[in-house]
Amino acid sequence: MHVRDKLVVVTGAASGIGRAMALRFAAEGAAGVMIADLDETGARAVAKEIGDRATAVRVDVSSEAEVAALAETPFGPVDLFCSNAGIIGGHGLDASDQEWSSLYGVNVLAHVYAARAVVPSMIARGGGYLLNTCSAAGLISCPGDAPYAVTKAAAIAFAEWLAIHYASKGIKVSVLCPQGVRTAMLEHGIEDDHLTARAVTASGAILDPSDVAGTVIEGLESERFHIFPHPEVAEFVRRKAEDPDRWLTGMSRFVDSLTNP
Repeated sequence: MHVRDKLVVVTGAASGIGRAMALRFAAEGAAGVMIADLDETGARAVAKEIGDRATAVRVDVSSEAEVAALAETPFGPVDLFCSNAGIIGGHGLDASDQEWSSLYGVNVLAHVYAARAVVPSMIARGGGYLLNTCSAAGLISCPGDAPYAVTKAAAIAFAEWLAIHYASKGIKVSVLCPQGVRTAMLEHGIEDDHLTARAVTASGAILDPSDVAGTVIEGLESERFHIFPHPEVAEFVRRKAEDPDRWLTGMSRFVDSLTNP
C-alpha cells in the first residue's frame, strides 16, 4: 500500500512511534490522518503539526465502543488502521491480576476491536490495511516483563489469524516489531534501571521513532507481514525456530548476565 491519498487512523499517536508514523503518513501525502490517543492534549498538538488533513480525538483503546467510533474519520472511511497504542507492565510472577488485565485490554483486545470496527466496511469497499504495533517482544520474549511478552505474542497471533482468514477478501495485515526505540516508555525504564530496559539496550541500536516510521512506509509498500526496524530481529526469530532449546538456553544465559553481572 502507498499511503498517498489514503485515510489513516493511528492510535497512540500523541507521542513516540505513533506520532512519528502520523507525521510521516502526512508527509507521504495521506488524504487524512486521525490522531487518536488517551492524551487528548498531545493528540491535538500532533494534529496541529500536520494541519487541515489531521484531526485529533481522545480514545481509550481498551473500550470497544471508543475504538468503533474511529471507523469513520471526518474525511471518510478508513483505508489504513494503525493499532499502535500499547502499554508495558514491568513485572514477572509478581504481576497483579489487574496488570495482566490492563495489558491484555490495550495490547490485545484493542487490535480485536479495531478489526471488528473496520474489516467489514473495508471488505465492502474492496479491501483495506491493518497495521498492528506488536513489538519484537511478541516474537522473542521480553526479559523482566511477563505480561508484556505474553500480550505482544498474542497480538501477533491474532494478526496472523486475520491475515489467514481475510487475505482473499482484500485485507492486508502487517505487524510492526521493533526492539529499542527512543520513547518515553524506554527512557523511564532506563531511568529505573529495569531489567527490560537493560535487555533492550544490550540487544541492539536504539532507534529514533522517525526511523521506525520510515521502515513502516517501506513495509507497507512491499506489504510484508513482519516489519522489522531492527533487521537483527529476523535473525533472532530464525534461530529460535531452528533450535528452540538452544535459543531458550541462550536467552536464559543472557538474562542471567544482566541480573548477575
